[in-house]
Amino acid sequence: MSKECLSEETINLHRAFRGKIEVSSKVPINTGTDLSLVYTPGVADICKAIADNPDEADELTSKGNMVAIVTDGTAVLGLGDIGPKAALPVMEGKSLLFKKFAGIDAFPLCLDTQNTEEIISTIKALAPTFSGVNLEDISAPRCFEIEERLKEELDIPVFHDDQHGTAIVVLAALINALQIVNKTKQQTKVVINGAGAAGIAIADLLLYAGFTNVTLVSLEGIVRKGAPWMNARQASMAEKTNLNGVHGGLNEVIEGADIFIGVSAPGVLSKEQVKMMKSDAIIFALANPIPEIYPEDALEAGAVVVGTGRSDYPNQINNLLAFPGIFKGALDHRVRDITMDMKVAAAEGIAKVVSNEELCPEYVIPSALNQTVALAVADAVGQTISEKEVCVV
Repeated sequence: MSKECLSEETINLHRAFRGKIEVSSKVPINTGTDLSLVYTPGVADICKAIADNPDEADELTSKGNMVAIVTDGTAVLGLGDIGPKAALPVMEGKSLLFKKFAGIDAFPLCLDTQNTEEIISTIKALAPTFSGVNLEDISAPRCFEIEERLKEELDIPVFHDDQHGTAIVVLAALINALQIVNKTKQQTKVVINGAGAAGIAIADLLLYAGFTNVTLVSLEGIVRKGAPWMNARQASMAEKTNLNGVHGGLNEVIEGADIFIGVSAPGVLSKEQVKMMKSDAIIFALANPIPEIYPEDALEAGAVVVGTGRSDYPNQINNLLAFPGIFKGALDHRVRDITMDMKVAAAEGIAKVVSNEELCPEYVIPSALNQTVALAVADAVGQTISEKEVCVV
């Protein structure tokens, strides 16, 4: 389908249905008895039960299976700062995906403020309605502080999908891709082009998972100790990446690299640069809709495994593989935080969905539409949970 036809069809669909989600009843309301059970006077007993034991809210209301999808509309897809109203279609879509793949009820909350403190206080005020918070499409570096503060100040899991969902799926794909090229994490040189929310989260998770040689590259240059342009998170990453202290840009670090991960801009990786990498290079070019390099060009230049964020090429790196199962595992076990161990376990769970018989350069990551993935992720997350991580309200 052409881009023009797809655009027209998606506009027509959204206009016909006036959006993609609705509120529906789980129980019938046909008689006076029905009404007395779901509302007054019967509902007063439910209120009193929760007042006596707040934990009961998870069992007696929708709270136990409800996630807030929160954005301020400042970093929506590849569209940038388009505002909260224009972000709503994305959040509605995400609500659908939570329900379809994990059976979770999720509600979009598009906030008309870019003030960090206002966003934090608003989410905290709304938190009693939800058992988890999915932050979405909030620009860096504010997204880092918002997530960190909320994780400290709330007793429910807070997960910025643009950071951690992306990192989890990248790690999952790398676990399988390394089998293809017969290398270990410790042997590889990783270059991440893009030092925003996703790039930093990917670097963090790869280092935690056992990769040792990681370099981040930003528009301003290589993330390195002492670079004057870095924000606080980039400066923190400079302490544990680019261990050789290389100056310059992508061209100065791409030579001899085993892995290129792009979360940056269209067309920034050339065929000539791919030829400078190891001959069995792994390339994940995730800029969307136009990747850092098109797969056919990367393969022609010598890459062995190539992934993008697009559905029309093999190896789509799609957050849909991570966030439904992550939240299902978290909600099922009532955890108050999604830890690094859970993220690594989630990546391993995704990777294992691809069997040894199926594994090949064109298939290192499951399809985003594979409905077995969410359960595999939830099970993997559940296995990492210790008693101290269980939420005690």
